[in-house]
Order: sequence, then structure tokens, then C-alpha cells
Amino acid sequence: MKKKIGLIAVMAALLVLVYFCQLAGDMLWDSAARERETAAAGSAKEGTRLVVVDPGHGGIDAGKVGINGVEEKEINLKISLKIKEILNKEKVDVILTRESDERLADTQVSDLKERVSIMNNQKPVLAVSIHQNSYHEESVSGSQVFYYTDSTEGKQAAEILQRCLKELDPENAKNAAANNTYYILKKTEVPVVIVECGFLSNYSEAEKLAEEAYQQSLAEAVSKGILQYIQ
Repeated sequence: MKKKIGLIAVMAALLVLVYFCQLAGDMLWDSAARERETAAAGSAKEGTRLVVVDPGHGGIDAGKVGINGVEEKEINLKISLKIKEILNKEKVDVILTRESDERLADTQVSDLKERVSIMNNQKPVLAVSIHQNSYHEESVSGSQVFYYTDSTEGKQAAEILQRCLKELDPENAKNAAANNTYYILKKTEVPVVIVECGFLSNYSEAEKLAEEAYQQSLAEAVSKGILQYIQ
């Protein structure tokens, strides 16, 4: 009798052990499945967090030349590289239309077409073209963001970026502006904005634009706007 009771107890203990092993296995499986789903969702989200940054001009096309002799193409590239570095740290993929002092084609028109082609083919959530401005009156200064007249998304992005740039320079009275003549704005099929970071025709602003610290500040402001738009 005692042997029978002992055998029953052992069997019961084994059944309990099997139950808890199965339960633990199910929990581990569910946990692994959730992790896979989370990773897949993260990958899908990151897949949509692609931005194209376009440093304007390059190579033999210097763009505007500042009153202090600095070339627009150089400033555009430096700011764009800083934007890429900042956004990469925020898990945003960035494609630059150029990463060195080069033009993308033999002519200016072909160069612009190549930039637009990159933007359209990559299908980013936003394309941002970095430039410097100029005007015949030296007193004019301040960053300004342009968007295509008929683009609701472009307008939204431009207004966000303009607000972030105004935080850097509260005295800047400029607002985001619609435009239907700029080639990149007209031909790009994804939301796109052109950021004119400042006026090289204004000596004080040209001097700031040539400084790495100010370029970093501009890159941070633009990146902040991009992040606000895509999140």
C-alpha cells in the first residue's frame, strides 16, 4: 500500500513538473514571438525613416560666393554632413546626393535632374536641399525655407523647419514661402523643401556661415525640424 501511494506521489510530481516545463516553454515562445514582432515593426518603421539631404551645387559650380569670399558649395556640404551625422544618431537613414566637392553631371540642368532622380528613386519621407541665399541689398539676412506651392506635405515640413530655424535666430522675421519655379520643388515627387540657411551677401551672416560652430547650430536646427516632421 505504501509503495502504491509513493508511486502515485511520484507520478503526480512528474505531472506537475511536466506542466510547469510546458508552461515555461510556452512563455518563452510567446516572448520570442513578441520580440520578433517588435523587431519587425521597428524595421518597418525605420524603413520609412529615410531622408535625402541635398547639398546644393558642387565641383565647378560654386553656387553663390560670399561677400567674404566663401563659396556656397562648401558651406552646403559641411552643413549637410552634420545633418546626416545628427539624424543617424536618431536612427534615421540619410542619403546625401553628394558627399564630396563634385557636380553630379556635366551641365547644371543635368545636375539638377540627377538630384531629382535620386530623390524620386529613393522615395524618402522628406528631401531637404541645403543652400545659401544672396541679395543685392547687403542688409537682408535670415534663414528661409521654401516648398512647392501645391504640396501640402512640403508646406507642413517647411513651416516646421522654419520654426526651428527661428529658434536659432529669433530676430528672423521670414516665414516659410511657397514657390512654383524652382526645378527641384517642381519635379520632385516626394515631400521636398529648400533651406536657404542665410545670406552670403550680408557680411555679418556670411562670416557666421563660414564658422563651424554656426554650421553645427544650423544643422541641429534643421535636424530638429526633420525629426519633428517625420515622427
